[in-house]
Amino acid sequence: MTEAAFRSLHAELCRQAPGGPERRRGTLAHLTPARVAAAAAEVRHGRTVSLAAPIETQPGPDDPQPAVYRLTAPTEPETGTPGVHFALDRFAMNVHGDAHSHLDALCHVVFDGELHGGIPESRLAAGAAHGVTLDLVREGIVGSGVLLDIPLLRGVPWLEPGDFVSADDLTAAEEAQGVRIGPGDLLLVRVGHRRRRRETGAWDAAHARAGLHPACMRWLAERRVAVLGSDGNNDTAPSPVPGVPFPVHVLALHALGMHLMDYLDLDELARACTELGRRRFLCTVAPLRLPGATGSPVNPIAVL
Repeated sequence: MTEAAFRSLHAELCRQAPGGPERRRGTLAHLTPARVAAAAAEVRHGRTVSLAAPIETQPGPDDPQPAVYRLTAPTEPETGTPGVHFALDRFAMNVHGDAHSHLDALCHVVFDGELHGGIPESRLAAGAAHGVTLDLVREGIVGSGVLLDIPLLRGVPWLEPGDFVSADDLTAAEEAQGVRIGPGDLLLVRVGHRRRRRETGAWDAAHARAGLHPACMRWLAERRVAVLGSDGNNDTAPSPVPGVPFPVHVLALHALGMHLMDYLDLDELARACTELGRRRFLCTVAPLRLPGATGSPVNPIAVL
């Protein structure tokens, strides 16, 4: 895709972004209370599946800045002494790394000096980007989750780095896996990133990974998807749009106002869906309460 074609698509999706009083909520406007209530009816087996990968504390090719975890208590003088002591710890991380599961807030992407909704970039540094920070999802995100398994569709264990998912792939996966994406859905697209990482080892995913082609975002907008998640970064690397890194992030977060979940672990969910013969489930997403943040580590739960 040329940069000119990308900018044309960006303008088109900006026009399609939800408007009215809930404009700042972006595509979460598609996730109405009625659709949340209906999603609860997807629970049939009471089986829960975590969609997050374990947080790592050791550096690797895709994680040069791993999370820092330290046990701070009990202290050495307390160890072995009578009475009550408490185990305490401290934790820090780069929220938007390439190894752990996280949610991107709408203010994560700056494009041409603006945040989603035309908010000037300067308001973020000033702490005045209200409505597009993580605080927007302080009540969590709950809705009907749908898994589209692209390696299953193609008959391969995973998509190789640099490959991409097309809109035709999404349509074919719907038909092959017996589900249809609709308004308010939390769409999860599996590319096999986690399985490849487990079986072949970590690699520099910042420069080579499978993801969605940016043209897919027109498909998601037409279906009125509320949230997009993947076991990769959602974006393909290298970028298929010369001169525009992370085009899917720009189109989703900046143009449509669609929250993204990056680097989920969808392998266990894929096995459960195959075992139970279903692709739709209740999905709950609970980010941290960090009002001005650009994202959060997250542990989404699928309830089948």
